[in-house]
Amino acid sequence: MVTLVLIGLVGGFITGISPCVLPVLPVIFLTAGTTQPGRDSAGRRPYLVVAGLALSFSVFTLLGTLVLSALPLPSDTIRWAGLVVLTVLGVAMMFPRIQDLLERPFSYVGRRQVSGGHGGFVLGLALGAVYVPCAGPVLAAITVAGATHRIGTQTVALTLAFAVGTAAPLLFFALAGRGVAERVRAFRERQRSVRFVAGLVVIGLAVALTFNVTDAIQRAVPDYTAKINQALDNSGAIKGLGPQQSAALATCANTVSSTLLDCGKAPAVTGIQQWFDTPGDQPLTAADLKGKVVLVDFWAYSCINCQRAIAHTEAWYRAYEKAGLVVIGVHTPEYAFEHEAANVKAGAARLHITYPVALDNKYDTWNAFGNNSWPASYLIDSTGEVRHVAIGEGDYTGDEALIRQLLTAAHPGADLPESTDVPDRTPADPNQTPEMYLGSERAQGIANGPLNNGDRHFTLPASLDPDEFALGGGWKVAGEDLTSGAQATMELNFNADDVYLDVGGTGTVTATFGGRTKTFKISGAPDIYTVVDATTPGQGLLKLTFSPGLNAYSFTFG
Repeated sequence: MVTLVLIGLVGGFITGISPCVLPVLPVIFLTAGTTQPGRDSAGRRPYLVVAGLALSFSVFTLLGTLVLSALPLPSDTIRWAGLVVLTVLGVAMMFPRIQDLLERPFSYVGRRQVSGGHGGFVLGLALGAVYVPCAGPVLAAITVAGATHRIGTQTVALTLAFAVGTAAPLLFFALAGRGVAERVRAFRERQRSVRFVAGLVVIGLAVALTFNVTDAIQRAVPDYTAKINQALDNSGAIKGLGPQQSAALATCANTVSSTLLDCGKAPAVTGIQQWFDTPGDQPLTAADLKGKVVLVDFWAYSCINCQRAIAHTEAWYRAYEKAGLVVIGVHTPEYAFEHEAANVKAGAARLHITYPVALDNKYDTWNAFGNNSWPASYLIDSTGEVRHVAIGEGDYTGDEALIRQLLTAAHPGADLPESTDVPDRTPADPNQTPEMYLGSERAQGIANGPLNNGDRHFTLPASLDPDEFALGGGWKVAGEDLTSGAQATMELNFNADDVYLDVGGTGTVTATFGGRTKTFKISGAPDIYTVVDATTPGQGLLKLTFSPGLNAYSFTFG
């Protein structure tokens, strides 16, 4: 249980710093510090906004599908209710008279005003109802448990930990907004104008979410947390909460390979509620798949990771359909509103999907494959054997090469078209240093280890091999992180364009690289700091000096 809670916290934090939260950050930043002169207090507002968001997001993720399935309501009721509330609150922030009308019902309970703490909490509840983050492995486990009614003590603990982890970076941003409002003179003296602008931003977010404008924004930003999520998924700590795969299929799912593997007989695509993009929207039959190379692709239309991957999947389908490739987009919903067939169709149209789509609302096919991630694809040869499993984004060139290999094997002598050319935002440098965890539980690449928990003193070695780091001075070693003590230093020999350090606490980190020194002010919950920002990849030695009391978690690279 303790491990599960820690995984939930880390997974939530990763989600809270992922590109998918970008659309809600302006709202959190502006509204957390706005007050109505003479009536509101901004002191508690950031905490209430984030608390409302974390609470509603957790409840809707875990229980939304369960509750709506018991009520005669559309599955996207929660989302539309959240959008309506966001719009109303935005208008109320812009026009005091409307706000007064909203507050009148509260005059009977001690004249408590919606615009004060209650307003912040209600705003957070509305944001939580429409907040759709990236689908990491932790969120996938929670979502599937809620949607399939498998909610136990472990799932609830994981959900609460995930909510706390997600709230931490969002609270940091909310407090930053309050800090600006308190310190910048223009914010203090023009609070009425600031509230009007904040109201416009809230309404703008509601409109953008209604028409899915935010999807395009999120797709344009590379997922800088993908590798962290993949490492979390590979830890295996949450596998027990999800469906189990056959031994052969599980081995392939956990194997990163650019070659074809023997993963066993492909499970059936079963329990599908509806098909579309097929002739007459009829189900694909065994006869339709006989002798064909099949790519079963699990996706959800509001999953930003899926949206980036679909551009490649669609290109493969267009290029190789006539050569014998069948793509089945198995849409397994993350959220209650993704059960609505009309929403899925609209999402598929926005993504220009033309291959067959199967609605797996009851998770029957998801469970048959033992899947636990969005996106995930299973490549099946012409005899019905799974030959490759791809989890997450990236390595599209390798995946396409395997598709071509299977098509050639199924139809020797076939004249295949040229390989597709779709930009891949995944870092492609094969020599790039892999992600490095710094805590004792998963530390790798430590040159002057081993890392034993407790207060330790380290001496830097004379040199480092590539992809190694070393510690100097005083450090407190824990399972998840390292806490800096007296004269704490760290050196890293890496190969990449950029180096990111996940660090929290209050103090400074001084980075020296390429003859230049820069100091970073660290404040609040752990966050990702770009300590090296280069234009081209290369090998280099990074030297870091930490003030006491900082918590360092990991290095990632880009």
